[in-house]
Amino acid sequence: MAKFIRERDGKENDESYSTHNDIFLSDGASPAVQGTLKLLIRQNTDGIMIPIPQYPLYSASIPLFGGVSVPYYLDEDENWGLETKELKKSVEEARKNGIDPRALVVINPGNPTGACLTVDNMKEIIKFCVNEGLVLLADEVYQENVYIKDKNPFNSFKKVLYKMDPEYHKSLELFSFHSISKGFIGECGKRGGYAEATNIDLSALEEFYKLFSINLCPNSLGQIMIDIMVNPPKPGEESYELYIKERDEIYSSLKRRAIKAVKVFNSLPGIKCNPADGAMYLFPNIKLPKKLIAEANEMGRAPDQLYCIKLLDAKGICVVPGSGFGQKKGEYHFRTTFLPKESEFDKVLADFADFHTTLMKKYGYKEDDD
Repeated sequence: MAKFIRERDGKENDESYSTHNDIFLSDGASPAVQGTLKLLIRQNTDGIMIPIPQYPLYSASIPLFGGVSVPYYLDEDENWGLETKELKKSVEEARKNGIDPRALVVINPGNPTGACLTVDNMKEIIKFCVNEGLVLLADEVYQENVYIKDKNPFNSFKKVLYKMDPEYHKSLELFSFHSISKGFIGECGKRGGYAEATNIDLSALEEFYKLFSINLCPNSLGQIMIDIMVNPPKPGEESYELYIKERDEIYSSLKRRAIKAVKVFNSLPGIKCNPADGAMYLFPNIKLPKKLIAEANEMGRAPDQLYCIKLLDAKGICVVPGSGFGQKKGEYHFRTTFLPKESEFDKVLADFADFHTTLMKKYGYKEDDD
């Protein structure tokens, strides 16, 4: 594991960069995240900053452990970028309300957005955390799933951190997470993951070790899968060429499907969709007709939830309403994957387009609807 991290970040010859003492195995990234949250949350005024939209693991787990979620909004107009002025605003508002922010969660590549942060953006986030005394929780479980590598490749927060001045790379407290279930092979049913701790005080790490030891050890199959993930076939080995061929075919297909889905979504009335740099999701913004919003309100449902239910009923296509991930007031989204088989994907998109166009006509959508 440590060797994998060193090779990933270009630190092959620096054995101190990552060691086995810094790595904690778990039954998937979720238990690792939850263990970290348990370590950080001491009382009901402790806050954890989370992105909006975000993966509900965080919004569900933080109150479960007695803490408070401190939301900050990603910038949809900048391909879901993260503005430090938004972080500052969020921190100041929390402190004004008696909340003590202790950590910042960043999901990169994003879920549900599919966006990759730029290196400059990551440096700003690191500086912000150091200046504000926040632990950075880097959810990097989609690091294997990056499709636009020439434009915006994945960089770990640790790699970026160690290229910065010592005042930062010796000061930032960082937990990084990875998982077998979100890589290009998508082994969702096999639970294996880890957390890596960087610049964490030894006494805190001892408590972290105790937390992870409660479950004795992660499951054996998950450990085997992690080993396969971090030790893929090497050049010259018998299975290397076949592995590379199959891996690249998967990546290429996912990229084609992502591009095709974005093109279709953006061709439809009332939908605006940012491209996916990585992960396996798109998070289109939809302007819903006022009549549909009114109908949803009468039913006691979120409008984007009603939209998703109607899509499921009409076409058997399952997407998730944006209200489940968080969004700005008055805006609506849905999260979709681009995982249907490529041979079936054109039909899925055609069915979606037919549903959406029919629904918008039925409810009298106009461009000025908001």
